[in-house]
Amino acid sequence: MINTYYLGIDVGSVSTNLVLLDESNRVCSKLYLRTQGQPIRALKEGLRTLKKSLNGDFHIAGVGTTGSGRQLAAVMVGADVVKNEITAHAVAALDYCKDVRTVLEIGGQDSKIIIIRNGIVYDFAMNTVCAAGTGSFLDRQASRLNIPIKEFGSYALRSTTPVRIAGRCAVFAESDMIHKQQTGHNIEDIINGLCEALVRNYLNNLAKGKELLEPILFQGGVAANVGIVAAFERELGKKVIIPEYYDVMGAVGAAILAKEEIRKKGSTNFYGFELVEREYKAKSFECKSCSNGCEVVEILSDGHPIARWGDRCGKWQLAEVSHTAITSA
Repeated sequence: MINTYYLGIDVGSVSTNLVLLDESNRVCSKLYLRTQGQPIRALKEGLRTLKKSLNGDFHIAGVGTTGSGRQLAAVMVGADVVKNEITAHAVAALDYCKDVRTVLEIGGQDSKIIIIRNGIVYDFAMNTVCAAGTGSFLDRQASRLNIPIKEFGSYALRSTTPVRIAGRCAVFAESDMIHKQQTGHNIEDIINGLCEALVRNYLNNLAKGKELLEPILFQGGVAANVGIVAAFERELGKKVIIPEYYDVMGAVGAAILAKEEIRKKGSTNFYGFELVEREYKAKSFECKSCSNGCEVVEILSDGHPIARWGDRCGKWQLAEVSHTAITSA
């Protein structure tokens, strides 16, 4: 018997996530890897590890990519569908809870809020600028306090006295935290104050003017922090649901979208796991043909250009590269 899977890939600035779904949208395998500024290396490592985890005969019926590195990933693997993070997270949330009406998502370098009404994305907002509303803010403070990030949330739950920490800016929050330490505040209270500061920042920046209705799903790596979850529930006065695969929901959504695309077109563009043996390189150059000065990104496979993007006029775009052209380059 041949097992059929749909591959979802979410390449972000902090993590590269891969999942395999079966025909029932059940997660059969998942990987959460640190990108560490090397998305090509992380993706190749993830695919290599994923293949080793599979037993027996299998068939990858479709592939979807999302995240800030979705275009790069799509070119490397031969994706059937390429979607933004809002769409991917909304699709995964609706698959997990068909009645979901609010999705909170906090990753390492950005955060999002998605408002869903009647199964359709009604509104959304993203924060890609302020670090005080992301997971990197907590990582930095945990390191400063010499506390493992995995234990950060449990410290917050032991807080007995409220401590308010300025949260509108990561720099001010850090300065305020140091001041609270110097004035003798309990470490548990300070950590709880940091969690509440992040939640206030998130709601003030992303949720202002939006009606946050239940069911509310919390997705992204920060959903593992019980201190943040508790702070959200106190601030909203509502229950927050954590999906089983909260940390890879973007990849889950990409896989579901790939499955839907394959139903339309019938076959996949996936190049196969053999692609991990190829050498990929990304470079960029500035086009001087006009005053726009576009930065053109070029992807090479074993020295051959297979994709370019970034130019406004289309001068540097390559004709669509076939599966045969890439695998024989």
